[in-house]
Amino acid sequence: MTVLIIGGGASGLVAAITARRLGAQVTILEKNPRLGKKILVTGNGRCNLTNLNTCPGCYYGATPEFVESILSQFNAKKTIGFFEKLGIAHKVEDEGKVFPMSDQASSVLDVLRYEVERTGIDVIYNARVKEIKKRNNIFELELAESTDSGKQTIKGDRVILAAGGKAMPVTGSDGDGFLLAKKLGHTIKEVYPALVPLKLEGDFFKRIAGVKVLGTAELFDGSKSIAKYRGDILFTNYGVSGPPILQLSGKAGELMQTKRKAQLRVILIDSMSRESLNGMLTRRFHNAVGKTIEFSLVGMINKRLIPVLLKEAGIKNPKADVETLTTGEQEKILDILTDWRFTITGTTSWPNAQVTAGGVDTWEVEKDTLESKIIKGLYFAGEVLDVYGACGGYNLQWAWSSGFVAGKQAAISKKGTD
Repeated sequence: MTVLIIGGGASGLVAAITARRLGAQVTILEKNPRLGKKILVTGNGRCNLTNLNTCPGCYYGATPEFVESILSQFNAKKTIGFFEKLGIAHKVEDEGKVFPMSDQASSVLDVLRYEVERTGIDVIYNARVKEIKKRNNIFELELAESTDSGKQTIKGDRVILAAGGKAMPVTGSDGDGFLLAKKLGHTIKEVYPALVPLKLEGDFFKRIAGVKVLGTAELFDGSKSIAKYRGDILFTNYGVSGPPILQLSGKAGELMQTKRKAQLRVILIDSMSRESLNGMLTRRFHNAVGKTIEFSLVGMINKRLIPVLLKEAGIKNPKADVETLTTGEQEKILDILTDWRFTITGTTSWPNAQVTAGGVDTWEVEKDTLESKIIKGLYFAGEVLDVYGACGGYNLQWAWSSGFVAGKQAAISKKGTD
């Protein structure tokens, strides 16, 4: 069996190694001059290999249940074992995140590349696939002219499309895989950035850019709460970022794609009830006689946030004596601290996104084998599919799992049965 793999990223590398171990002749066609470029930037350069809490509920897409069979065939435990055998010792950190003990994404790529070389997998670099054709049960991949091999057409029995999405285009993810799949008759669910910072309505963000608070972020569809997460929220010059925001961004993008009103609620102080916080403010203001309203909050709230918060609360003169503060004004300050609302105007663009939402419609793909229902012998793996996970190692787990299943099925499927 000759298996051609379009894309030498996380899913493509595991697909190649799996298929080769099962006896297939494997060729990776990589558009970059080297393999696995995106792996190097995962987990802030540490490579969050997987998460012990991986489950179907950690994934999103038009049909989230699609991932269940794939994850069960190559779960987090099998992922850890796979990499341990390649030489990657692992460690488990908070929330079940698994990292290489070396804390280097480069070591993960090193062992994958070593296995590619050791097992005799062919790699053609700078190979951009322009078109996929199938004649008499044989696939023909037409390449752009500038490839290391000089070849214009590559033939094989099976094809795995693992070309990635559009996130982080600097790594080579430019949406080519979607175009190739569409030419073959597949439906592409509209793609948009996910795990990405959010842009918010407001003219004060440049003044608080860089301020980080441990709080809660909650997404609303109009007045309906969609989801909320707690963690470090980072203000930027256009809105907000940080783990809770990234977790919400995919759903926020989905709301905006359908022209619905996406709103964000930020709870700056979520460690006590509103009643307890109100009591704390009352005591604080009472003990701050002689201070300004603004200065009375120093030591409780980040100093750069205070002027903005007071303005948002409608305090006209933040430099007035704290004794002049009315009960109503204190309530408004309390509102901002516990229920600060923003209108989401968009997300930042593809260079800032960690993954792609949308992609090849999973209704057109076999959920147990990842084989196309339209073109027999064509398989999909990784980000090209309409699947993405939450932050914390889930997207790499999907890459490994889908790569393993696609590689296995492509290698063991029988010739001449299309």
